[in-house]
This record gives sequence, C-alpha cells and structure tokens, in this order.
Amino acid sequence: MLEIKNLTVHFNGALVIDDLNLTVKDGEFIAVVGPNGAGKTTLLRAISGLVKEHPPGAREHPHLSGTIRFDGKRIDKLKAYGVVKRGVILCPERRRPFTEMTVFENLEIGAYLRKDKKGIIKDLEWTYKLFPALKEREKQLAGTLSGGEQQMLAIGRALMSKPKLLLIDEPSLGLAPMLKDTVFDRIKEIQRSGVTILLVEQDVSVALSLADRIYVLAHGRIAAEGTKEKLMKDTDVREIYLGL
Repeated sequence: MLEIKNLTVHFNGALVIDDLNLTVKDGEFIAVVGPNGAGKTTLLRAISGLVKEHPPGAREHPHLSGTIRFDGKRIDKLKAYGVVKRGVILCPERRRPFTEMTVFENLEIGAYLRKDKKGIIKDLEWTYKLFPALKEREKQLAGTLSGGEQQMLAIGRALMSKPKLLLIDEPSLGLAPMLKDTVFDRIKEIQRSGVTILLVEQDVSVALSLADRIYVLAHGRIAAEGTKEKLMKDTDVREIYLGL
C-alpha cells in the first residue's frame, strides 16, 4: 500500500531523514519508534505532503528527495490536500483541534473534501460510537476539552476524512494511563475495521504490543525492523534502541 524508497529530508542543511526505506501492506498496523529527534514526525509529514512547507523560523524550504508511492502511484509531488484525496490522513502530534469551533464542527471539517453525504453521516455515527464522549460534547468548544478528549477528537476528525491509511503521531503524549489504554483500544478497533495504520509512538511497550511490524528510527535512518519477536531477540536493538 505504501512504499517509501531512499527518502532523504534536509532542513536548513541539516539531515533529518537519511535514505530511508519503509513499506506498509494493506491492513497492517505498523509502528515507528525511536528517540526524540530521530525524524519520526518528519517522516509522517513527508508522507502527508506537509514537509514542503516553510516551518516557522526556518531559513529555507526543506529539501526532499526519494519516492513515496501509495497504491502504486507517487504522492511525494502532491500538495497536502492531494494526499488527503488519495486516502492518506494524518492525525497530528499534540491533537491540534480548531479550539474555537465545536466538537461537531471539528468533525465536520474532517469531511471537508467529501461529497458522499450518506457516507459522512454513517462515519459520524461510527466516530461517536468509538468515542461516546464526543457525542456527549458535540456542542462544546474543542478548546475546553481535556487532553484525552482532544486526542479522541483528533482521531475522530481524521476518520471523517475516510482514510485508507491513517498516520497517527504520538497519540499517548500527555495522557493518563487509563485514557492511553482507551485510545489505543480504539486505534486497534479502527485497524480491525479495515483501515491501515502507521503509528509513531514514544511508548515502546505499547507499540510492540499493538503493531504487526515495527521500524526503529535513529538519526534519521532505520536502525532495525521486524516483528516484536524478532526485535526482542536482538540484544543490541532491545537495549540500545528500545530501552528494554
């Protein structure tokens, strides 16, 4: 479904992603783990068509090379909305809700590019079923929600875009353990519904427990890749990169 070959990204001359290769098969749950600064968020932004933007404070535009294909077609030259149209949807780090809009309006915005009204209604009902708290607070301003509720809203908004591939960046960040468990249970349920998942996550133990395969990212390069069982057998990977 997703094939990344020789992806390299520079910011202001600094190498952030270095000749990275990664694949995701239809229906898989893939996790990318690694330390802060490893390039995990940049990877998701590159897939989403956002890395071409001029970041605040940057002296120059990022430089991206390599190829990113989705369903056999290149998407690395597309604008972000073109990537969304193909069915690749990013649920960003730190939730980023539209704080002055209601929960319902945030979910509605997620379906902005869609024209299938019946499908939108069906997906809204499913989102409310996954996250009942959003239904209870649908008229509430998103900025007044708790961190956990905002994370649910961010995932719900992404679902309203009808993803084939859902990219999720650090969903556990700042969440209490009980809420974290709930969020990851719902993400697994989303995968079971037929949505392919590419997750970036700091909590290595959670990533290992959920994912079909794991990529370990360090200094912008893939340091290791495989199933939980394969990675745990490698002492160096387990101790140096996973901290286990």
